Amino acid sequence: MAKRMQVVLLAAVVAAGTFVPVSGGPIPYQLAVSGAPPIFGILLSALLALASLICVLLPRTPWPAIVAGLVVWLLISAWVALCVGSYLASRTIPERRRLIGYFAVASAAVLLPTAIGLAFGRAGLALGDMLAALGGVGLFVTLPFVLGLWNRARHDVLEGLRERSAQLEREQAARAEQARMQERARIARDMHDVVAHRVSLMVLHAGALEVNAADPGTAATAELIRTTGREALAQLRDSIGVLKSATADTRLGPQPTLVDLDGLLDRSREAGIPVLRHDEGTPQRLPILVEQAAYRVVQEALTNVHKHAGTARTDVELRYLDSVLEVAVINEAPREPVEPLPGSGMGLVGLRERVELLDGSFAAEPRADGGFAVSARFPLEERA
Repeated sequence: MAKRMQVVLLAAVVAAGTFVPVSGGPIPYQLAVSGAPPIFGILLSALLALASLICVLLPRTPWPAIVAGLVVWLLISAWVALCVGSYLASRTIPERRRLIGYFAVASAAVLLPTAIGLAFGRAGLALGDMLAALGGVGLFVTLPFVLGLWNRARHDVLEGLRERSAQLEREQAARAEQARMQERARIARDMHDVVAHRVSLMVLHAGALEVNAADPGTAATAELIRTTGREALAQLRDSIGVLKSATADTRLGPQPTLVDLDGLLDRSREAGIPVLRHDEGTPQRLPILVEQAAYRVVQEALTNVHKHAGTARTDVELRYLDSVLEVAVINEAPREPVEPLPGSGMGLVGLRERVELLDGSFAAEPRADGGFAVSARFPLEERA
């Protein structure tokens, strides 16, 4: 709606400008307003004003307004229509050859009446009039032409920036979605391994109970448990196995837990990061999913240290409380500028999802001394 109002306003200005020609216009206009009755000049200007109005309001193409600007200038020297036509030409014509052609034609149209008058020795015309005509070229053709080129270049730059911003947002959303899918697939794989292990044990115990039970009813119940367990195990593998095969990481071995934490820290030390481990409390047997999630927290935090802090000193803290396991990875500020390594930037998002699935809490934030801290709390009371 706003753009349409701008077009209507522009058309009204062009139509009104038809009644304000340059002083000393071409012969047809002078005859109409001077040698003949004034009504002829008024009618001619009104007719051209209406034509210019219609040309500007025509949708989708600027060519009628461009041609109308030239025609109105040649007939009655209406400078407003010529300025608008010159601006629209440089703003909308894409081909350089046509742009140069329009500029040449418009400049010739401004110079032509004065040049013809000088050539035929028209009374009252002198060389100063040609200089004035050249000034008209600069004012009515060149100036709006340059403004149109500048506006088009500015528009192209802004459109390029918007497109680049939209592309970056799409890429970031795609990376975020990929990171979420990979993390959920890893969680599904871990749950599959744990649940499949427990269900397998249940099936084995039910089979042993079925064989050794003296009571037929107990044997039948054990058989039902064993059969149901086998069906559940098959369905679990069919459903979650799809997620496992959809990712690049399809290793079938057991997932790392806190038992493997020292090996992870040793690899970080080999990479040049001085890592110190601090354990508080009495280590205890934890749910397997909690141990795997705690290992992932330390692994992702050390990865971020390597990416963003170089060889900054890092402390890994494990606190075994009565009903909570707390994991914290704290690194100091880098000693020298570090060039960040590329990455998806969504590792911490995946960690937060993993921790919250276990009813835990997760935090990752910069420290006042310039370092960074990653921490997680896992409740154990209801899961032990």
